Amino acid sequence: MSFPLLTATAVLPALGAIATAAVPAARRTAAKWLALIVSLATLVLAAVVLVRFDPDGDRYQLTESHAWIKEFGVRYELGVDGIAVAMIALTALLIPFIILAGWHDADPLETGSKRWRPTQGFFALILLVEAMVIISFEATDVFLFYIFFEAMLIPMYFLIGGFGDRAHEHGEEAASTQRSYAAVKFLLYNLVGGLIMLAAVIGLYVVAGNFSLTQIAEARANGTLDMATSTERWLFLGFFFAFAVKAPLWPLHTWLPNAMQESTAPVAVLITAVVDKVGTFAMLRFCLQLFPEASTWATPAILVLALISIIYGALLAVGQRDIKRLVAYASISHFGFIVLGIFAMTSQGQSGATLYMVNHGISTAALMLVAGFLISRRGSRLIADYGGVQKVAPVLAGTFLIGGLATLSLPGLAPFVSEFLVLVGTFARYPVIGIIATVGIVLAALYTLVLYQRTMTGPVKAEVEGMPDLRVRELVVVAPLIVLLIFLGVYPKPVTDIVNPAVKQTLSDVQKKDPQPEVEASK
Repeated sequence: MSFPLLTATAVLPALGAIATAAVPAARRTAAKWLALIVSLATLVLAAVVLVRFDPDGDRYQLTESHAWIKEFGVRYELGVDGIAVAMIALTALLIPFIILAGWHDADPLETGSKRWRPTQGFFALILLVEAMVIISFEATDVFLFYIFFEAMLIPMYFLIGGFGDRAHEHGEEAASTQRSYAAVKFLLYNLVGGLIMLAAVIGLYVVAGNFSLTQIAEARANGTLDMATSTERWLFLGFFFAFAVKAPLWPLHTWLPNAMQESTAPVAVLITAVVDKVGTFAMLRFCLQLFPEASTWATPAILVLALISIIYGALLAVGQRDIKRLVAYASISHFGFIVLGIFAMTSQGQSGATLYMVNHGISTAALMLVAGFLISRRGSRLIADYGGVQKVAPVLAGTFLIGGLATLSLPGLAPFVSEFLVLVGTFARYPVIGIIATVGIVLAALYTLVLYQRTMTGPVKAEVEGMPDLRVRELVVVAPLIVLLIFLGVYPKPVTDIVNPAVKQTLSDVQKKDPQPEVEASK
């Protein structure tokens, strides 16, 4: 029996979460180091998965399959394609940086505070989320995926509601109320989406007789599973609704700005760079593969929603006064690009969307974590409370600028390649939508550069005169992310080589081919 590598990659952070939570309260530093070591060990296992995966091999590799609940046809089935491998690598890569960036975020509050912050719990919850996200990327049994798709809401609820940002202009009591509101809103939105998906999961079982993604997809392909058109469309909508909430796609997005605003910067990164990616990933894995006809049927409406997300998110980002809310609305715009690429139904669009998921995770992590370091120094999230930071903390300002330029997809930085592919792939099939989507690029330049101008340039405000530059721990967090943004901006081939074969198979599922150019290139 071969070593269960995929199981180990998910189980290790889960066991690490239990061990971290069990560390005595007096040994907070030991809990931090244990969580960091476990996250690094998980990164090593993810690297082994990456190395052992053959892009030109079978669609799902490193597979594991065991009977679980025989009476209902539920199996413990795992397998990864190129898209899943890329997402597992992204998750495992970001978690150590999230832990390092949040090193002091769960330290005891000031003397006299009414709130107790369990340091061990903070880091244990982060590892638990990592475990659930990774197994969600690995699961090829629909019911198994659903369990962890929903279960990750619980640790995220406590991370948002119990470990919020200390920078609040209205005091601790108001901050606690806002955190509770954000956490409950996050939970309710995603629970509603999950309940609707549960109905669709049950409906899928009634129609197919099992929950195996590979068996159902194979039966659909060879014609042995005949699903009525209306049934397929209703089931598709049930799945898509849950994924659109998680993504988040307009108009199901309103929980995200509140959640990111009230979270610590590392938890905000965990939300938008890691957890939300499960939604867009699942659109590729489950919606397109299980419901190809319904995916094609719903494409025009979904493209319009994606387009609204792009423009709406960018417009609201322009008008934000709060740094974290600005990044949240920018992320809504970026997720619009990802969904646009997925449902453009072209190889360029879907390759760009998958690459965008990776690049958005890295760029948002870089920008938000540096913003978190900035906020922790000043004690305010308001843009108006800053000015002239580049004169007193040039390294902080420089890394903030690179993260911002990556967010606006500057050529030479990683997100540019993915955004370009999404637009090219969309334009090839839907030229009008592709043209309108480019407005989002202009707006991204506006909100990013205005943010930098108002916080980093101009006269030095009195409150920031003594602001220290990035410390060693903070540089260790930011520097590798900046290097990756530049490297993947210049040479994205390592990622595209992994995801392109999986994208071609996904297009084959929905029986789509790339449109032929109207004018052939001259020889």
